[in-house]
Amino acid sequence: MSGLPSPCSSVCTFAFSFLIAVGLASSVAAESAGERPNIVIIMADDMGYSDLGSYGGEIQTPNLDALAEGGLRFTHFYNTGRCVPTRGSLLTGVYPHQAGIGHMVGDRDEPGYRGRLVDRVVTVAEVLGEAGYQTFLSGKWHVTHYNYNRPNDVLHASSWPLERGFDRFYGFISGGGGYYDMVSLAKDDQFVDSEPRLKDREQFYLTDEINDHAAHFIREAERDKPFFLYVAHYAPHWPLHAFEEDIAKYEGVYDVGWDQIRQDRYERMLEMGIVDDIVPLSERHPSVPAWEDAENKEWEARRMAVHAAMVDRMDQGLGDMIDALKETGQFDNTIILFVSDNGASSEVIQGVNTRHGRFERGGTTPDIMPGPPDTYASFGPQWANASNTPLRLFKKWNHEGGVAAPLIAHWPDGITEAGGLRHEPGHVIDFMATAVDLANAEYPTTYQGHEILPMEGRSLVPVFAGNSLDQRPIYFEHEGNRAVRLGDWKLVQERGERWNLYDMSVDRTETNDLSETHTDKVEWLELLWNEWARRAYVR
Repeated sequence: MSGLPSPCSSVCTFAFSFLIAVGLASSVAAESAGERPNIVIIMADDMGYSDLGSYGGEIQTPNLDALAEGGLRFTHFYNTGRCVPTRGSLLTGVYPHQAGIGHMVGDRDEPGYRGRLVDRVVTVAEVLGEAGYQTFLSGKWHVTHYNYNRPNDVLHASSWPLERGFDRFYGFISGGGGYYDMVSLAKDDQFVDSEPRLKDREQFYLTDEINDHAAHFIREAERDKPFFLYVAHYAPHWPLHAFEEDIAKYEGVYDVGWDQIRQDRYERMLEMGIVDDIVPLSERHPSVPAWEDAENKEWEARRMAVHAAMVDRMDQGLGDMIDALKETGQFDNTIILFVSDNGASSEVIQGVNTRHGRFERGGTTPDIMPGPPDTYASFGPQWANASNTPLRLFKKWNHEGGVAAPLIAHWPDGITEAGGLRHEPGHVIDFMATAVDLANAEYPTTYQGHEILPMEGRSLVPVFAGNSLDQRPIYFEHEGNRAVRLGDWKLVQERGERWNLYDMSVDRTETNDLSETHTDKVEWLELLWNEWARRAYVR
């Protein structure tokens, strides 16, 4: 197995390295800030790897771009490839199957697939709350059961935010709906009508509501205690809903088509250093025609314009949240982490989705221009392919287009390098360890009478300071798609297909399969994956 350690030595090395990393991280955190920082995690939903301006996109995201310019951008950061599992890992610091949500929120009566957060894990809100933090959540929960047919049923309320460590909550319990009238909207521990909070608002719009409440929590927080704020956006997840004033900003931008947009983004990413010039642009997905052969070009361009407007609107509201931090004198000692829950979605929504509400013009069809409240459409693989530039595949896959995420880290008191890039591999499981480190909190072995699984992630604080973490495997599984990354090597398998092996140092777009010439690495990484799957409740 040419230079690869045995499974036993790998596990021992991992455990020892983790202890060193935690110790180093704590010392770095203590030196970086005189007091414990506020911690803000912002997560977009179904946003592609290259959508942000700071990651090569043409979408106007000045507030997030400013955070990137004043902080760090990670280029090899990962989610789990799907909304529910990513949220479970972000909240708990373990892999999603360990948290009980290896798939979605249906209960399959198996340890890794209960469809809700289980008692063998703690949330970051529970841990930080015990350490004296105020804890707030604005946005999407989606880590417990929800019955669309009986929306007032409070099933497994023990898995609602206030029962899992949050002091305040405004958002929605289910997985989705419409931006103008979201189903399952709740405040603290009660469902509420989706009425506009501001009297001068012409109509309810979910993205604004999430940002408004996030800013409100900041302004109302006690000043003598640090806070943890989780801002879980729905944008830019389908349906394609946006205000005409925002859509108008992108009129004509996408008339050049997805091929040109991909090329333009790729070239900007090369200039920024997000990708290296030895990494090729992946080929257009086989299901997507060349733009010159596409039909209904006006409608196609409109779809991407609405998607862009949704990202744009999210960024606009985040500006108010940032203003709230500055107004209250808390901006400098607040660490802000921005990430996406999975890659862009290739899903094509057809018909009227009555689960999510009434949409008289539901369906992704060329005779319906998306955007208004009565429409219900998605932007499909054509634009998802562009949104994920330069990567392969989409949400739900474990290839890079599904699991690679932009991560921006900004903290004036603790991150002194402005505009830096970090190529260190990381994963959303690392957020728990990072928060525990920054808060000088204690991660429990038992909680409320239950034995708690140890953290799987590592603190990113050393990486903020420019240090590297010791090499560790990062694992993936969703709907039979599987992967493991260790150092520069990634072994990935599409459901029903054979394993493929890629060298991430030169082939981030997974175009040159090396599995037949490096069989020893395939065998080793597959062994690691199988060992992980057994201990992590993967079926």
